[in-house]
Amino acid sequence: MGKENEIRLTQYSHGAGCGCKLAPAVLDQILAVNPSPQHFPELLVGNHTRDDAAAYDLGNGQALLSTTDFFMPIVDDPYQFGRIAAANSISDVYAMGGKPVLAIAILGWPIDKLPPEVAGQVVDGARSICSEAGVALGGGHSIDSPEPIFGLAVNGLVEVDHLRRNDGAHHGDVLFLTKSLGVGILSTAEKKGALREDDLGLAAESMMKLNSVGYELARLEGVHAMTDVTGFGLLGHLGEMCRSSELAAEIYFDKLPRLTDLEYYIDQGVMPGGTHRNWTSYGHDMGDIPLAQRALLCDPQTSGGLLISVAPEAVTQVKQALILAGLDDHIEPIGRLVERSEQEFLVSVI
Repeated sequence: MGKENEIRLTQYSHGAGCGCKLAPAVLDQILAVNPSPQHFPELLVGNHTRDDAAAYDLGNGQALLSTTDFFMPIVDDPYQFGRIAAANSISDVYAMGGKPVLAIAILGWPIDKLPPEVAGQVVDGARSICSEAGVALGGGHSIDSPEPIFGLAVNGLVEVDHLRRNDGAHHGDVLFLTKSLGVGILSTAEKKGALREDDLGLAAESMMKLNSVGYELARLEGVHAMTDVTGFGLLGHLGEMCRSSELAAEIYFDKLPRLTDLEYYIDQGVMPGGTHRNWTSYGHDMGDIPLAQRALLCDPQTSGGLLISVAPEAVTQVKQALILAGLDDHIEPIGRLVERSEQEFLVSVI
């Protein structure tokens, strides 16, 4: 196919990746319609803490993890889009400390605009990631839709004793992040034709990496809480961890891992629309901060890294696990958790 005839998937969607998420305030309105859902004792984790997956006690020492995630293209290449969407969906199981075992595909396709062969490349990309994760891709469901949409519904298993939630953090815990920030900024720059040549492929490479280290980390007693950082940005997901654990966080801004020199793009105003949405939803947790900090902390991540809350005495073990997983660049803490009463805002930068 000649370059002039290449299909650019991002031109067919109004949003991109996890930046498509509904604003948290809108989600609150939706969930408020039924504030008293049916009670099931076996449901260990539902939606009350905004955790990554539902957990259902199987009664044999294991819990079933169930999650779904889907979105519109964040890259133009269909094969990469499938890989990113699959890695992002599977991440929810790893964030709970589980092993993903089965996936079902979710596909919406504008069949009048894009040929079915392109959708086949998307599914093939997802299949490659599922194979890498040891997950059976067992079928799915497809519809004709105005915009391309793809994702997975994923089931996994976890020992109940190793189940990790976002509400188990302790005072004094140290925070780690397993992927660099900036996916939203770089994806927006590429869509606008403003991406520097040296930064080509950085975001896609990060988004296609599995968060499989979560399975190993959950087996460490000192890992108290985990979640993955996606569309609500680091501020949003850290804020949820703090609220549900009744703590506050201090972030070492200079220690936050970045995919590249993001200030180059921030200075040009190259930021996704989700950044503003996230700040509108979560800015009250921080108070007024400079634009450079706001842009990084609120940057919507697609298939972002794991945010891990670790007891100080377990830091060495966590670093060793990260190194064994090839995450040598992410062994420096990005912050710590403190008593809520110790600071004015839920999250502060130091």
